[in-house]
Amino acid sequence: MKDRWRAFGYALAGLVHLLRSQPHARFHLAATMVVVTVGGWLGLSALGWGLVAFAIGLVWVAEALNTAIEETVDLASPAEHPKAKAAKDVAAAAVLLAAATAVAIGLLVLGPPLIARMR
Repeated sequence: MKDRWRAFGYALAGLVHLLRSQPHARFHLAATMVVVTVGGWLGLSALGWGLVAFAIGLVWVAEALNTAIEETVDLASPAEHPKAKAAKDVAAAAVLLAAATAVAIGLLVLGPPLIARMR
């Protein structure tokens, strides 16, 4: 059990590093807070919350993996190298794809009730 708590501590340290070192992660945190607040205000259904939670989680996982890849590439290849650049660019593209998916899910789930509420 002690090892599990230690592993949890490592994961929390990683999350703290992510938030402290990555401006985009702080943007994702703000976006997460806005989406959760709007979802609560709209009274989303369980299915709506599930889709929103999936979208939020997708972006956070992509951002965390992107950061891990960037840190690893920087350690393995401190000098500029085309393959290092490609690895970092593809990892960043994963975040972009995840964010675009999250925006689409957000528009589909939050859009109709938000439009109805505004009328």
